[in-house]
Amino acid sequence: MTKRELICITCPLGCRLCAEWSGDFESLTITGNRCPRGSSYAERELRNPARIVTAVVRSTSAEQPWIPVRTDRELPKPLIDALLNRLYRMLVEIPVSRGDVLIENFENSKVNVIFSSTVKR
Repeated sequence: MTKRELICITCPLGCRLCAEWSGDFESLTITGNRCPRGSSYAERELRNPARIVTAVVRSTSAEQPWIPVRTDRELPKPLIDALLNRLYRMLVEIPVSRGDVLIENFENSKVNVIFSSTVKR
């Protein structure tokens, strides 16, 4: 039996969860959650952890040399380093608008990188 402790991040309660399973998540048991979201979070975190990624990209603007960007949905954790490496090597031409797509369907993950703010000329 494998055991792992987690802290749920889906609400402000921050429940301390305990997950126990055997084999390939056969008979997964989650305890410690005070709401159903805790068990859903723990199962997702164990099977396929993913995160919203926020970062900045360099721009051609003298007034705003860095533009904030983010993913439009959670990206699987194994892809985060590759995304950040790509973003930090980019130089973006302005103007850009909040919500514009910078990278579409990163690594076939169906996750887009979008601008978080508008930068005019």
